[in-house]
Amino acid sequence: MITGGHDLPNPYVIHCLGPVYGEDAREDAREDEILARCYKNALMLADEGRLDSVAFPSISTGVFGYPMKEAARVALKTILAVAPTLRSVKPIRMVLFRPADLKIHEDVLRELAETALLSR
Repeated sequence: MITGGHDLPNPYVIHCLGPVYGEDAREDAREDEILARCYKNALMLADEGRLDSVAFPSISTGVFGYPMKEAARVALKTILAVAPTLRSVKPIRMVLFRPADLKIHEDVLRELAETALLSR
């Protein structure tokens, strides 16, 4: 769902409800698939709304308990897969709480880049 940003510095907010780790797996979807859909649907909604950028927190890693490294892998793989299809959204940012979270995301992104290069 997309709403106005009201008193925030951003004109819009896209609301995503990620999975609770260890509790939200279903017969039709694993938790990583549910989390990936959060990122993909948010990006598609932003593009349909002709937004020019998106900033994500690390969805589900706070009180929902998703392990940071696993969540980073899902988020970054999904963003990398969807980004080439977007027409209006160009910068996609991860807004992370701690320097350690940034390090995890950088490491995962490096691993994904190396894997992509090796698979060519």
